Amino acid sequence: MRRRTVALGTVVLLLTGCSSSPPVSKPTPTPPPTPAPSTPGRPTDAGTALPAWKNVLRQPVDGEHLVTQQRKYIVTRGSDEAGTTTIADRSTKKVVVRHVPATGFVAQSPVVIDDHWALIEDIRSDGPDPQIKMLRYDLTTGKASTPTALPPVSEPEIGAYDGTFAYSSTDAKNRSCLIAADLATLKARTVTCVAAPGYIADPVVSADTITFSEIVAPETARRCKRVLTAPRTGGAAQPVPAATNCIQWSGATVRGATVWSEVGASDPDQYQSKAYVRESGDSPARPLGMIVTDTILACGNWILWETRTVSAAGEESYQINRWRPGLPQPQTMYAGKPNVALTPMTCQDSTVYVEAAHLATTPTYTETISAAV
Repeated sequence: MRRRTVALGTVVLLLTGCSSSPPVSKPTPTPPPTPAPSTPGRPTDAGTALPAWKNVLRQPVDGEHLVTQQRKYIVTRGSDEAGTTTIADRSTKKVVVRHVPATGFVAQSPVVIDDHWALIEDIRSDGPDPQIKMLRYDLTTGKASTPTALPPVSEPEIGAYDGTFAYSSTDAKNRSCLIAADLATLKARTVTCVAAPGYIADPVVSADTITFSEIVAPETARRCKRVLTAPRTGGAAQPVPAATNCIQWSGATVRGATVWSEVGASDPDQYQSKAYVRESGDSPARPLGMIVTDTILACGNWILWETRTVSAAGEESYQINRWRPGLPQPQTMYAGKPNVALTPMTCQDSTVYVEAAHLATTPTYTETISAAV
């Protein structure tokens, strides 16, 4: 089982298998840009004015970390080994769910949430019997149930957007299939399948599209990984033509335009990859430069990703760029100070959340910031 493990105690995302994103670098005690107030949950892309950033949560490295924030609820995860997940009402601060994974299991990001339900995934990757479990919580009662109406999950990666989520499952023919499901109704459909030993991974859901990767002949010289898209509401999957065949990694699609990245499985530096954009399926690919691998995200009407630069003195800094169809060039919407590392972004209600890690301070801390895109 390919797996993705979030080690919150050190603010490191450790990925193995098909999808990998290297650990964040060791930052210095330089804080991120001072955020200004903004209104969460309201897209501001009627123009191209850059959104303001705001502070959401500052905490010690071994404290609570933000998973996501929804209109009614805030979701945090502890730095304990299992990753205890807490869901609290934002207005009353009352805890409605405290999810402690079973012995041997570790909580997995993200948490899929709407006004009534929350879906939490736990994985057990060690030992002779690896498993992935999903539980759906009723946020009005706090009670959990196993969503038996859904096909079982076989890969830990889940993409979600406003109550629609996508994940991989293995069917009766031992094929890896992409499943699109609705959190409220648990209605699900099979988008596409690939024969074993191939598999589906990297699902990213936007307002109108599901983007994902398909890997065939893994761990062989014929390995091929490509990015595909499918309409969120139904329809066949279509490949996104690559700049270089078989080394696509992941991507996101909004209104027919796709941003994706490419890096070879044998490349010694998979931390960074080359990014491209196509405004439509038959338009030419435009290069976007180097990005941090596996950070492409759809949020509102925008596609976002992280980049990394290194100064002549060897200091690392991280940026967040965004682009939407019709925009000639990407915008830099966040420019981090040297040696302040970023975790991968999440999106909820057209608001992006990211955690900046300050591990060289005394005491160490992380700070979650957000911007309504």
